[in-house]
Amino acid sequence: MADERERVSILHGGGGLYMHKLLRERIVPRFKPRKNLEIPLSLLADSAVVDGIAFTTDSYTVKPIFFPGGDIGRLSVSGTVNDLSVVGAEPIAISCSLVIEERLEFEKLDRILDSVQKTAEESGVDVVTGDTKVVERGGVEEIIVNTAGIGVRSALLDENLRRVSSDGRPLRSRWLDPRNVKPGDRLIVSGTLGDHAIAIMAARRELGLEIPGLESDAAPLNGLISKALEAGGVAAAKDPTRGGLAALLNEWSEATGLGIIVREAEIPVREEVRAACDILGIDFLELANEGKVVLAVSPSHAESVLEAIRGHPLGRNAEIIGEFTKDHEEVVVETEIGGLRYLPMPVGDPVPRIC
Repeated sequence: MADERERVSILHGGGGLYMHKLLRERIVPRFKPRKNLEIPLSLLADSAVVDGIAFTTDSYTVKPIFFPGGDIGRLSVSGTVNDLSVVGAEPIAISCSLVIEERLEFEKLDRILDSVQKTAEESGVDVVTGDTKVVERGGVEEIIVNTAGIGVRSALLDENLRRVSSDGRPLRSRWLDPRNVKPGDRLIVSGTLGDHAIAIMAARRELGLEIPGLESDAAPLNGLISKALEAGGVAAAKDPTRGGLAALLNEWSEATGLGIIVREAEIPVREEVRAACDILGIDFLELANEGKVVLAVSPSHAESVLEAIRGHPLGRNAEIIGEFTKDHEEVVVETEIGGLRYLPMPVGDPVPRIC
């Protein structure tokens, strides 16, 4: 008789509908923190805040482990630093835990560890603890890296939030948090979308896709986010990783109870990424990014924040792409020819093993 029990599928890790269903129905309800968290588990934010300390953790299973523009080591540190930074924390320390497949070449391990240290130095954090396990061949594919991180409240955050509330709006959180967003707040994306996912796909050489010069955008964003906070008026921030911009915007629409309208013509994307998506039949708005951030900014400060992050090397291609609105109940894209289309939550990431 066939085994009809439900099982986890690759879609459950893709950042879309399947993953959100897994989190909300099976994972989050089982954990009941005794502390009154400033950013609750139910918000599914990138970091928690416990007694004023921001905390996050993530595991990385990217394939291949070395790719144009980075590797699993750079990816892991950048991802953890970014998850702390988008809630308004200053990252200070991370852990690094490894699950290594036996027979992994020491040359590969050394390259990964050197990359971890180099990226930690770049972002101003220290690797302070960790763990190492070795499993039999086939137990994992080469290596899995887990990094957890802690951060303290950014010295820039209070003044930034004061500017958010300068129009008389009440704040529901002392951190960067979608619950602080109001209708009319502008959406800023820090640069071109889809670079990481398409660079990974090309590196796999599975689809005959070759895009010379295209690299992953994997990078720590704490410096760029500090520039945005200095300009002030940032209500919320998030990096569009698994599920891409489409998943992020749908998460924010749900969290705020507001609709979102984005202008397709304003969304930055490289022509080679757009062309690759057309060939593969995928939407670049659903692709994972590892060195971009989306900001929700009060209207009176949007231009100054845009100017500030464009002055940072990682924000040169930043654009204002839309705003929060009461005119719609969901995420809507204004197409380049003036029409409107609904942008749903993706089912899953079209490119598995991306981070």
